[in-house]
Amino acid sequence: MNDTPYADLTPDRVLDAVGACGLWPDGRLLALNSYENRVWQVGIEDASPVIAKFYRPGRWSDAAILEEHAFAQELAVDEVPMVAPLAFDGRSLLLHGGFRYALAPRHGGRAPALESREQLEWLGRLLARLHAVGTRRPFSHRGALDRTTLIAQPMQAVLASSLLPAHLHAAYRNAAQRLDAAVAARFDAVGPVRTLRLHGDCHPGNILWTDAGPHFVDLDDARMGPAVQDLWMLASDETTMHALLDGYTQLRDFDHAELALVPALRAMRQLHYAGWIAQRWHDPAFPAAFPFVAEARWWDEHIADLHELADALD
Repeated sequence: MNDTPYADLTPDRVLDAVGACGLWPDGRLLALNSYENRVWQVGIEDASPVIAKFYRPGRWSDAAILEEHAFAQELAVDEVPMVAPLAFDGRSLLLHGGFRYALAPRHGGRAPALESREQLEWLGRLLARLHAVGTRRPFSHRGALDRTTLIAQPMQAVLASSLLPAHLHAAYRNAAQRLDAAVAARFDAVGPVRTLRLHGDCHPGNILWTDAGPHFVDLDDARMGPAVQDLWMLASDETTMHALLDGYTQLRDFDHAELALVPALRAMRQLHYAGWIAQRWHDPAFPAAFPFVAEARWWDEHIADLHELADALD
């Protein structure tokens, strides 16, 4: 795998890729905050800007990306406010200069006010509508939110990385395995839950609010999983979760047993975060954005956090 996959993605190549779709870039480029992929706002002559998303090579198969696009388009057809990619000659997944990319209309907005009960209930209703679409069929190529994806693979990435000091290898392995066992026990205790196509990364940064209301962006982490995954990252406490569920259950039933999975899902995400950085460290954007991960004390704290999470689950 190329350790610096975006080294050849120059501004001129971005403009050329947009121009290859028959659009006329006006030269204005704005790099947007994205580490996993590269995303640019591109100005268009006599038209609104577009968002150009260049997919990280090797992360998703073409089939998995097309499932993401199909899900976004299905949501848009059902009037769930999701920004869907544009199609050119019937194709939404594009190729130029060796890079796979997609273009989408630019929809601005501000962050949601999660202290507002009205906005939380509104988001709950929208998530219920998103999940109603998500239950129609499963993903075939995008995988699931499970222990393999969020614990085993990132743990191996950390252990293989030079970021983890050698003297902490055994301590990290012990903490990660202990957390894995605690997560497995929590899922076993809750029992089978229904899975569906999810947004997958439904944090406040992926919701934009305008005077007309909110809309979702970025299905890059869409996978199969339990409905509560798309709720807990918006809920800072029980009060906000109750407000979200008050809106959600106006339109769709919710299995309240899933709430017991939230500590496990939160723990899995925290372990995955370290593995994600370790796996991407050779990408120059990562050391610049996360310099603290190169310090031994950060790993000491991370190991302590994993034990604390396992204690809470136990």
